Amino acid sequence: MSIYISGIGVSKGIAIGEAYVLVREQLDTRQTRLPKSKINSEIKRFKKALALADKQLHDIKKKIAKDTPDDIVVFIDTHLLMLEDPAFNEGTITNIKEHSCNAEWALQMQGERLVQVFDEMEDPYLSTRKDDVLHVVKRIQIALAGNKEDNDSASYKGKIIVADDLTPADTIMMQHQKIAGFITEFGGPLSHTAILARTLGIPAIVGLHHARHLIHRGERLIIDGSSGVAINTPDDKSLKFYRAVKRSDSAKRNLLNALSGKPAVTLDNKQITLHGNIDRPADIKIIKKYDDTGVGLYRTEMLFIELNDWPDQATHLKTYKRAVKALNGKPLTIRTMDLGADKEIQDTIDQGPMAHNPAMGLRAIRRCLKEPQDFMPQLLAILRASAYGPVRLMIPMLTNLDELDQVLALIEEAKQILQQKKIHFDKNILIGAMIEVPAAALAVDAFAKKLDFLSIGTNDLIQYTLALDRIDDEVNYLFDPLHPAVLKLIHMTIEAGKQANIPVSMCGEMASDTQYTRLLLGMGLEYFSVQANALLEVKQIIVNSRLESLQDEVKDILQTYDSSEIRSLVQQLGN
Repeated sequence: MSIYISGIGVSKGIAIGEAYVLVREQLDTRQTRLPKSKINSEIKRFKKALALADKQLHDIKKKIAKDTPDDIVVFIDTHLLMLEDPAFNEGTITNIKEHSCNAEWALQMQGERLVQVFDEMEDPYLSTRKDDVLHVVKRIQIALAGNKEDNDSASYKGKIIVADDLTPADTIMMQHQKIAGFITEFGGPLSHTAILARTLGIPAIVGLHHARHLIHRGERLIIDGSSGVAINTPDDKSLKFYRAVKRSDSAKRNLLNALSGKPAVTLDNKQITLHGNIDRPADIKIIKKYDDTGVGLYRTEMLFIELNDWPDQATHLKTYKRAVKALNGKPLTIRTMDLGADKEIQDTIDQGPMAHNPAMGLRAIRRCLKEPQDFMPQLLAILRASAYGPVRLMIPMLTNLDELDQVLALIEEAKQILQQKKIHFDKNILIGAMIEVPAAALAVDAFAKKLDFLSIGTNDLIQYTLALDRIDDEVNYLFDPLHPAVLKLIHMTIEAGKQANIPVSMCGEMASDTQYTRLLLGMGLEYFSVQANALLEVKQIIVNSRLESLQDEVKDILQTYDSSEIRSLVQQLGN
């Protein structure tokens, strides 16, 4: 009998194959009190386990094909860096000494402390960094227990892996062994394992609780990575249906791939600019996997978070030069850091508890203006990077013109410093701003007069407009990109750009969601910056759209105040 079970689909695609259920030994991390005479030997045992975990990860790196992109290898590098982090090793050693306990318990305590830090972060991507902490802790615990990793990988080919959880290293090695797909009992859509599955094109479902009890090794499985549905022991009818879906998906992918490298031009011959979003220079390889285009949003705060410190000018410049050179003449829009709220570094965490309402607090440009001595190295580096290729500078979280004037004054000061030192930079570098606060959207015509471009950040604009926390389970059902107030603010921003004769882009999640592409085109948006894996899907809609008819249809939508009616009208656009 077929059994249908559901989890969270995180990497689309259909996989059909035999189940391979991973059963791992339960680790004993209970506390054991040690006499003082054994503390030093326990510390040595912990250091030996650290070294073994480090060796295992380096061995995995060696086994990976040499042409594996940096954006995939970086996941293993993240774990290697964590093994070297004092928060892991020195913190655990301190616990062994202070509590006179075994290394397993000391490491468990330290891991829980680090997980708590990430749990307090509101940003959904950063909060899932706790998964990295848990994966590294588990790897060291396995080394402490003297257990060996599952080396039965030769039999993974064509199988669907069913596990409690998979580390990024597991996922990379399994892809190397040509698995068909995987299911995990834990994890979310923004975990590194989920991101890797999407990058590697592995159909995957996470958060399917009790999967290892519901599925047995050797049983035939179908998984749908889009819907999150798994079918255990499917009947012939289901097999026939999903094999047809798999063939159809393959044909659709071929059509999308044919769009790569082609211009995004509508049916009525209007050129639309389509760029990608990145967190680090290595992400440019992911963009190029889909399309050869520029970057409309480089979120530089990830450099701060990965260093867990304020980078100096040289570090900024080295990083930005890598991005400029990787783009080969394509434009790079660098957003100044958006630290604060849910994205923090250790020196701020050490100063005390997070603000009661951090999203409304000292973040992004507010923080930069409060600490201009820390902001100036980034401004200098962005300007210097402009000597190596087309670079644009973008300011986040502006709420009033006073802030903008202060930033522009600092940019002028940075330019003077470089001119005095005879350091090259683009004197005509374009300066733009994110419109992501309702106050800025309502006064956008004034901002447009002082800037070279605008970019709409829909993630924050929606949550601030609707007075909700978008990752709070209690209220996130209210997060509605189609709320009439949100649409009016977006439309106002686009119109202000036209009046000032400056480009307006959108770089929030709404730009990447294909259900809104025709709506945005009809509102007059001509510049999209999207997640890499959305580039071709958004382009496909653009090249099959006619702007004139969309603009007429969207006029009616902007005059509508009923959300359900708006949703219905949006679904009908272009039909």
